[in-house]
Amino acid sequence: MFPKPKSVLLPNTYAFESEPMVKATGFREYDARWLFQKEINLMGIQALGMGLGALIAELGVKQEIVTGHDFRGYSASIKYALISGLMAAGCKVHDIGLAVTPMAYFAQFDLDVPCCAMVTASHNDNGWTGVKMGANRPLTFVPDEMTRLKEIVLNAEFKNKAGGSYQFHENYPARYIADLTSRPKLTRKLKVVAARGNGTAGAFAPQVLEAIGCEVIPLDTELDHTFPKYNPNPEDMEMLHAIRDAVLHHKADVGLGFDGDGDRCGVVDNTGEEIFADKVGVMLARDMSAIHKDAQFIVDVKSTGLFVTDPVLQKQGAKVAYWKTGHSYMKRRTHETGALAGFEKSGHFFFNKPYGRGYDDGLVSALAICDMLDRAPGKSMADLKNALPKTWSSPTMSPHCADETKYGVIDQVVKHFEGLQAKGARIGGQAIRDLVTVNGGRVTVEDGSWGLVRASSNKPELVVVVESPVSEQRMHDMFEMVNSVLRTHAAVGEYNQRIQGGLAGPIRQARTDTEFD
Repeated sequence: MFPKPKSVLLPNTYAFESEPMVKATGFREYDARWLFQKEINLMGIQALGMGLGALIAELGVKQEIVTGHDFRGYSASIKYALISGLMAAGCKVHDIGLAVTPMAYFAQFDLDVPCCAMVTASHNDNGWTGVKMGANRPLTFVPDEMTRLKEIVLNAEFKNKAGGSYQFHENYPARYIADLTSRPKLTRKLKVVAARGNGTAGAFAPQVLEAIGCEVIPLDTELDHTFPKYNPNPEDMEMLHAIRDAVLHHKADVGLGFDGDGDRCGVVDNTGEEIFADKVGVMLARDMSAIHKDAQFIVDVKSTGLFVTDPVLQKQGAKVAYWKTGHSYMKRRTHETGALAGFEKSGHFFFNKPYGRGYDDGLVSALAICDMLDRAPGKSMADLKNALPKTWSSPTMSPHCADETKYGVIDQVVKHFEGLQAKGARIGGQAIRDLVTVNGGRVTVEDGSWGLVRASSNKPELVVVVESPVSEQRMHDMFEMVNSVLRTHAAVGEYNQRIQGGLAGPIRQARTDTEFD
């Protein structure tokens, strides 16, 4: 019988090398993340594989699964430990090797396999590992499934079964790339900076963009799992500024940056200005709803209010609904509603037919952006951005808050805002116009300015975003309002980045492990 995992084991001991260690908090709302060898060891990963195989059987799904790994020095060993557990649970494992996460999602369709387990820590610092999992394509796990998986693993409810097997699919990336590029070429010659932050997507993205007719300027595309320049995170200002410099130097039409596992895409326009992903979503929604009548879109609660107020989207009959932040939540909601696309401020975009298969793929997003420019002859990326109504938006800001306390803090913050709304209280001299509590609290006042605070789904921190359609100062006022509420809770720590003194530019703090996945 496989032993029950321990929550803590000391490294460089007999126990560490002979017993599984799995810290309970690594099971997040919709995927799993641990610090390797501090919160989980290889036997713990094996236990995770056995538990995942048991859950798949419990769900009544065929025990056949795709797996791949990202480009980190330890990811391959973690994947093989996971595979050993999956096989012990009776699963047939399809190994696609080194991959970006959407390549694993694609393989579920291409190989006709129901389940997926992608070993990746996405944009997280080195030392982190994780697994993105699903058992019903194109969906990934949500809290019910993650909670049950946690119970199975931590209680060692394993069921060894015969029939487990392994198949390696040689040169699988070629099939993924062929699928992305089996389409007409662009009619407009675009010069594109393709930035990868030395992450996994660097092995595939340049050739995809070249195949559709782009002139590609590669930036940090050499694979290097030490991430020597910056973490591959396209919402991190350090990466965006590197893209900006390359765009200006090469006079490129657009800069595209991809995160460590390739499921998100960040954008810098031809003038070197970053465009936060929610604004890119509005631009794409304009483009898509001009083609598809009565198009429906799902957007996460961190996203700009322009999705509702934009006059072009209103004129084109677009329907928009806000939903919970998180790639699994957004993916599922977009799938359930049959929406044309889902847009998340973090850069996870979900395209249904005819654009995609419903899962998040940074390269599919990049192709959609190139197609949008192709359908706008004579207009630059900056022109399309500047055509949007002006708003002042903050970056995603994340104050530290322990996993054990963050949800309790958010419950109290939401109750605080509900109490103010019930009493008809005013915030900064304005009445509360709307309060959305589907995922934390998003409070909007009379002039359309809003602030959001929610718990990060996969990090020990909160998430704060503010926006104003009125002025930069009003954006700053909303941040001060939200921050003043948070400062009443001792459990809330320092921000990773924040706006200060009324300025929109983020100012770096000590911590950089923000939540974007």
